[in-house]
Amino acid sequence: LDLRLPQVDVDRIQIQQVILNLLQNAVDALTMSNSVERLINVATRVSESQEVVVEVSDSGPGLSAEQRQRLFEPFSSSNPHGLGLGLNISRSIIEAHGGRLSLLDVEQTATLTQHGTRFAFTLPR
Repeated sequence: LDLRLPQVDVDRIQIQQVILNLLQNAVDALTMSNSVERLINVATRVSESQEVVVEVSDSGPGLSAEQRQRLFEPFSSSNPHGLGLGLNISRSIIEAHGGRLSLLDVEQTATLTQHGTRFAFTLPR
């Protein structure tokens, strides 16, 4: 985590809920993974446009093309116990704060495989 992030004016509880939702989704994905190595990575940084960026990545099985298309639709969930509202509500919270929540392509790094998901949200300074 970048400890030198600029301050952002947010509702802490709402942003905490977004982060918890992304982490819970990552944990759920890892429970469906056959991989021995199960990793979740949380990173923060400042973007080129001076926004604060929070990324949550996992090494789970990833998402199908159909899941990607319906990702932010209400009541669309790949989790049999999920309501399919978490990402939709999270996106609404982030947009209400002037930011964006999106699914990014997974980068192959030393700690995460080419599988999995990578979400990021931005918050303006």
